[in-house]
Amino acid sequence: MTDDGRADYLAGDTGAPVDPDGRPDMDVVRGLLADPSVWAQPDPSLEDSIVTAIAAEAATGRGGSSISPAAERNGQAPEQDRFSRSRRRSVYGALAAVAAVVLAVGASVGVATSGSHPRRISAALSATGVLPRASGSATFTSTTSGWRIELRTTGLPRLDNGRYYEAWMKNGAGVLVAIGTFNQGPEVTLWSGVSPKEFPTITVTEQEAKGNPASSGIRVLTSGTARR
Repeated sequence: MTDDGRADYLAGDTGAPVDPDGRPDMDVVRGLLADPSVWAQPDPSLEDSIVTAIAAEAATGRGGSSISPAAERNGQAPEQDRFSRSRRRSVYGALAAVAAVVLAVGASVGVATSGSHPRRISAALSATGVLPRASGSATFTSTTSGWRIELRTTGLPRLDNGRYYEAWMKNGAGVLVAIGTFNQGPEVTLWSGVSPKEFPTITVTEQEAKGNPASSGIRVLTSGTARR
């Protein structure tokens, strides 16, 4: 069976040709690959560790076999030892295929995250005349889905019965983008599809459900420009 066949079988292609003698070992490896923890973001040193392990295995040569080279060439190696070597070759082949899969995954993850960490931008929110003792802060984290915003507030009483708070982001032209509603703090998770670098001002307003989605203009918290 070729390395491509092993890789296909390990990837879930049950129709891939598999050597019956090697199938049990391949199934063990498939079970390991089914573990979600295997696909967690790999350690940056993973690739070097795999290459080092393969190099070390190659350096051991015959793997400590007690059969002389001449005896093996003449076909005099015991059947059990020949079987063991066959089994080892099957395992090493499976591990080589796994290494190729892991290295490929690691490379793709590396491309996605190379040279950067999740971008974070923060902003402090201060009170207006509506709730003079209110305050807050917002931390923006860039994700593939958008910007996750962790809003922390103090001094905002709970709103119910159709009344709620709504958070907004605003750009220099005064354009507002709604980023979520809530009833009370102190910790709220909001989401935005626009960047705080383009919409740097954050406000929180009191709203009432009356069929009008526009801002009420009753601001209870407001920020200056969001900063890194």
